[in-house]
Amino acid sequence: MVQSTGLCPICRKNPTADAYKPFCSKRCADLDLQRWLTGGYVLPGGPDDVPPDNDEEG
Repeated sequence: MVQSTGLCPICRKNPTADAYKPFCSKRCADLDLQRWLTGGYVLPGGPDDVPPDNDEEG
Protein backbone atom coordinates (compact mmCIF):
# COMPACT_ATOMS: atom_id res chain seq x y z
CA MET A 1 0.00 0.00 0.00
CA VAL A 2 1.36 3.43 -0.91
CA GLN A 3 1.67 5.72 2.08
CA SER A 4 -0.26 8.99 1.78
CA THR A 5 2.77 10.91 3.10
CA GLY A 6 4.95 9.74 0.21
CA LEU A 7 7.54 8.17 2.51
CA CYS A 8 9.15 4.81 1.91
CA PRO A 9 7.01 2.18 3.69
CA ILE A 10 10.15 0.32 4.86
CA CYS A 11 12.53 3.00 6.19
CA ARG A 12 10.27 6.10 6.13
CA LYS A 13 12.75 8.16 4.05
CA ASN A 14 11.70 10.33 1.11
CA PRO A 15 12.01 8.44 -2.21
CA THR A 16 14.56 10.17 -4.43
CA ALA A 17 14.36 7.99 -7.56
CA ASP A 18 11.19 7.13 -9.45
CA ALA A 19 12.58 3.72 -10.37
CA TYR A 20 11.74 2.17 -6.99
CA LYS A 21 8.65 4.14 -5.91
CA PRO A 22 7.00 3.83 -3.44
CA PHE A 23 10.33 2.67 -1.98
CA CYS A 24 13.38 4.90 -1.64
CA SER A 25 15.88 2.35 -2.97
CA LYS A 26 16.36 -1.10 -4.44
CA ARG A 27 17.32 -2.31 -0.95
CA CYS A 28 13.94 -1.32 0.51
CA ALA A 29 12.08 -2.76 -2.50
CA ASP A 30 13.99 -6.04 -2.10
CA LEU A 31 13.29 -6.12 1.66
CA ASP A 32 9.58 -5.74 0.97
CA LEU A 33 9.64 -8.54 -1.61
CA GLN A 34 11.56 -10.78 0.79
CA ARG A 35 8.95 -10.17 3.50
CA TRP A 36 6.16 -11.23 1.12
CA LEU A 37 8.03 -14.33 -0.07
CA THR A 38 8.90 -15.55 3.43
CA GLY A 39 5.46 -14.99 4.97
CA GLY A 40 6.33 -11.78 6.80
CA TYR A 41 3.17 -10.26 5.40
CA VAL A 42 -0.14 -12.09 5.35
CA LEU A 43 -3.58 -11.21 4.08
CA PRO A 44 -6.41 -11.57 6.59
CA GLY A 45 -8.78 -14.45 6.14
CA GLY A 46 -10.48 -17.16 8.08
CA PRO A 47 -10.40 -20.92 7.67
CA ASP A 48 -13.44 -20.70 5.36
CA ASP A 49 -11.27 -18.95 2.77
CA VAL A 50 -9.20 -22.10 2.17
CA PRO A 51 -10.34 -23.95 -0.98
CA PRO A 52 -11.31 -27.60 -0.49
CA ASP A 53 -8.71 -30.26 -1.24
CA ASN A 54 -9.74 -31.96 -4.49
CA ASP A 55 -7.38 -34.92 -4.12
CA GLU A 56 -9.35 -38.16 -3.93
CA GLU A 57 -7.97 -40.87 -1.71
CA GLY A 58 -8.50 -44.52 -2.51
